[in-house]
Amino acid sequence: MKDKVYHDMTKQQKEHWWFKARRKILDKIISKCNLLNNAKILEIGCGTGGNLLMLKKYGNVSAMELDEFASEYAAHTTDVDVRRGWLPDNIPYNEKFDLICMFDVLEHIQDDKKALTKIAGLLKPAGTLIITVPAYSWLYGAHDKMLHHFRRYSKNTLNETINYSDLKVLKSSYFNTLLFPLVILARLTDMLKNSDESIGYSTPNNIVNHLFYRVFSIETILVNKTNLPFGASIVAVCRKT
Repeated sequence: MKDKVYHDMTKQQKEHWWFKARRKILDKIISKCNLLNNAKILEIGCGTGGNLLMLKKYGNVSAMELDEFASEYAAHTTDVDVRRGWLPDNIPYNEKFDLICMFDVLEHIQDDKKALTKIAGLLKPAGTLIITVPAYSWLYGAHDKMLHHFRRYSKNTLNETINYSDLKVLKSSYFNTLLFPLVILARLTDMLKNSDESIGYSTPNNIVNHLFYRVFSIETILVNKTNLPFGASIVAVCRKT
């Protein structure tokens, strides 16, 4: 991704409604994974470390990140072992993990099937992988180009990609459902504007930011009770077979 994105992320991961609410939803999903005490956890593509403190509640956390600035910032602010690496060919860990997290990372990798096969090899027997990705190829636009996405997924295409590796999908759901009409509107506006920066990238004013956070956070309950039929993102919980 562009250097600007990583520098913006240092602030947005704490304040932006999307980062905050997504972290709350993922926290709840992880809490239901029945991890053992002191579980070994790896976040792949940790960015500037916005999820690492949340993950530390569940065990011993390590992380991997391609960008030099982001990896150094994450290590400095979270006291987590963050190593530089990338998928599928440069993974700086040899040990096995109980939980691996990839939050909006898979879409950045050209050979996603090979990447997931490598990740499956890092999991302990019956280890868990949690993935989030952006949804619907017809929404691909300025936002994806700015973030260097190769693709967006449907639930079917994501499940097919996961099943290619030594992994079984336990749960697969769309999310960011309640605000999905606004996401569509924003992406259509991006297409008409033909701008390099997408609507919704920057943190909105405090009132709007809090409102969107509250609405999106409702899905913390919904996603954990059912599989939502549509949304701007997809979350999949996988188990090593």
